[in-house]
Amino acid sequence: MQRRPTDLNIAGAIDLSSLKKPAAAPPGEAPAESSLGHVIDVTEATFETEVLQRSMTVPVLLDFWADWCGPCKTLSPVLERLAAADGGAWVLAKIDVDKNQALSTQLQIQSIPTVLLALGGRLIQGFTGALPERDVRSFLDQVLAAAQQAGLPGPAGGPPVPPPMPTDPELVQAEDALAQGDWVGAIAAYDALLDRKPADPEATTGRAFALLLQRTDGIEPADVLRAAQAAPDDVEAQTLAADVEVLGEQIQPAVDRLVGLVRRTSGDERDTARTHLLDLLSVLDPEDPRVLAGRRALANALF
Repeated sequence: MQRRPTDLNIAGAIDLSSLKKPAAAPPGEAPAESSLGHVIDVTEATFETEVLQRSMTVPVLLDFWADWCGPCKTLSPVLERLAAADGGAWVLAKIDVDKNQALSTQLQIQSIPTVLLALGGRLIQGFTGALPERDVRSFLDQVLAAAQQAGLPGPAGGPPVPPPMPTDPELVQAEDALAQGDWVGAIAAYDALLDRKPADPEATTGRAFALLLQRTDGIEPADVLRAAQAAPDDVEAQTLAADVEVLGEQIQPAVDRLVGLVRRTSGDERDTARTHLLDLLSVLDPEDPRVLAGRRALANALF
């Protein structure tokens, strides 16, 4: 099970001052202006300004993520939605671990998604994994209370007062079910949201991810891959192997496997392979070059 947020232990916070700071701006040149948004992208070069300095005014949540991380795609929209809803009471700093490996190593990030908190120039452990929205909200309430106790001025010099939570009951229900490993419940909740909001991107992506988790629940990846190697034209074996590869961050092998299957099959089997590949691609970032290349390869295989 993923660890739940617990009461914040400010006394146990870690001083961040030892982290490497970016080089100063050349003489006569102004330093880069800090972003004013509630959700910002942070790099090793901007960590000092966007996280350490900013945390002296408002809490800064650090979201460590990557394009290939499925649970990150569940958690990030929740964090972004709550950051916008809280209107600057805290700032979400998104850190791509692939592009900021040195920073991730310094902060001992061992799995993603991981959320840390910077408060008053100090680092506090947050949580790991894609928690349901109500648990994230509970954690944020603790964060805001701690910020007030620490005397942080908050946005515009006032105390951070969060506005009401945004409501989308089906999405909250789906996220809760995912966190509990209830794939059937998550799929049903996403279906209910799609009935009300057809083509909703969060529901579409979330449903595809829940289906992927359901298909691979309890399987042994090595056994699946061996079975697929022994039966290259078995559609069921090949699609399950592609599932395993996507969950193992092997996106290109999964694409190559299913595109090859599309080329070798016809009729219903070909359609199954085609649809399965599209479902897997929908779980990933649509701007990911591997996704774009996969869609082109599928088009070429079909025509």
